[in-house]
Amino acid sequence: MELTDFYRIFLQHPVVCTDTRKIKKNCIYFALKGSNFNGNAFAKDALQKGAAYAVIDEESHKISDKTILVDDVLKTLQELANYHRNQSKTKVVSLTGSNGKTTTKELIHKVLSKKYNTIATVGNLNNHIGVPLTLLTIKEDTEIGIIEMGANHQKEIEFLASIAEPDFGYITNFGKAHLEGFGGIDGVIKGKSELYDYLQANEKYVFLNADDPIQKERLSTYINKFGFSETDHEYYNIKFLGANPFVKFKFENEEVSTQLIGAYNFTNCAIAVLVGKYFNIPKTAIKDAIESYHPENNRSQLIEKNGHHIILDAYNANPTSMKAALDSFGEVESKSKVLFLGDMFELGETAAKEHQAIAHLAEEMEFNNTFLVGENFSKVASTFKKFKSFETLKAHLENDKLSPASILIKGSRGMALERILEYL
Repeated sequence: MELTDFYRIFLQHPVVCTDTRKIKKNCIYFALKGSNFNGNAFAKDALQKGAAYAVIDEESHKISDKTILVDDVLKTLQELANYHRNQSKTKVVSLTGSNGKTTTKELIHKVLSKKYNTIATVGNLNNHIGVPLTLLTIKEDTEIGIIEMGANHQKEIEFLASIAEPDFGYITNFGKAHLEGFGGIDGVIKGKSELYDYLQANEKYVFLNADDPIQKERLSTYINKFGFSETDHEYYNIKFLGANPFVKFKFENEEVSTQLIGAYNFTNCAIAVLVGKYFNIPKTAIKDAIESYHPENNRSQLIEKNGHHIILDAYNANPTSMKAALDSFGEVESKSKVLFLGDMFELGETAAKEHQAIAHLAEEMEFNNTFLVGENFSKVASTFKKFKSFETLKAHLENDKLSPASILIKGSRGMALERILEYL
């Protein structure tokens, strides 16, 4: 079937599903494959549950004209998404970076939604499947789409940009994330900059943090850019006022008090202001949007429990975000500060060194009590309490209850340190 013919079917059934447990009536089911599953085997089930069509790439599962046989289901999904993106008049803003992508995306979405019909990546569906699925939610009246792009190796952002074809782009930062896949920090910079490469090659617009020396240097000669800075008056001025614990900042004499914890969230807020200004959102609406944003999903959440003031930042972690979280926690005013730090994943051969560096930084900051959790942290040279697994930490907490304190919980997603809350 030609892509144009398939697109006509999509327009009649513009809801896409990839999981038969979430089938919606009259949707199109795409039978994706994974290391532990084969979606083709569920095509019949999808149709029985109400899907209008099932897209498959194994002929043995073709049972009627409602099963559309293609060479590669994933490739077809990506091609359909790109075609749909190009048929729409929607402006696409793409984001990538080592840290802060999802929070930045949600802040920009809040701001732009004050004036425009806007869609954005749901959760962190930011890979070779999530980006196409988000693009396919663009409707005829969608004015702006905000597309988050994640990557853990070279050429991934380049590929995602070729699908989304963004009109605007922003890189949150270049940090020590996915070092194993990228091959070190230089590889991270090169990989994330693939978004810049696409935007510049196609003469599209770039948003930038002009106080980030890598971004500023990388875009020094590029004309189509709009940046913010605290000090450089060539760029739009946004001033950080502090974070104890919530971020406060100022732009155009508007003082903004956010519900976001940690100085590292300032630049996430600042870019939302900048994008709002570019798209002519009134400054009072920008202020209202950012002040009303409340973080969820274990991202810099402030939780009060049994006398504890808990900063839960357990969605993810890498050396850059870990250091930022520790620096910010160090500024919090409290008589008693307790740390729970979990392993940072995907660091490859640098894992031992990076975990030791974080442990050393925590020692220098002299918090009242520090708990290190995970295979890597359990091996560092430190006087801190070390636990090889969550189960051993759990046993300790059940027998030795903490007195009320300010607590930071930070670790990679795979550590699931939000489980600590149950034992505090």
